[in-house]
Amino acid sequence: MTTDKLRVLVRVDLECATAQVSAQGHVTSKSVRGLYDVMKRANSLTAGMTLELDMTLARIEPDALEELRTCSRSHHLPARVDPLQSDYRLSILAPDNAAPLEVVTPQAA
Repeated sequence: MTTDKLRVLVRVDLECATAQVSAQGHVTSKSVRGLYDVMKRANSLTAGMTLELDMTLARIEPDALEELRTCSRSHHLPARVDPLQSDYRLSILAPDNAAPLEVVTPQAA
């Protein structure tokens, strides 16, 4: 049975300063805000927390995935979510059918 409801499970290892946020269901550009809130809370548990966002069991819209990838590259959540712009050590495990990671190649002169 497939559902559009977003389900999130968080596993935290305070000794190793790691947290895994596992999402299932449908991740949209609207529901990704809920993931931001979970990531913000997990990151506040201890300094230097490493966050792994496991989306392998989720259906994720390309816009939402690109937002998350932007956060991973910049090490910050959007300013509307985290006005203090705390540092995030974030990695994303995307589903196999997700949009490919954009590769920027230099243009020939």
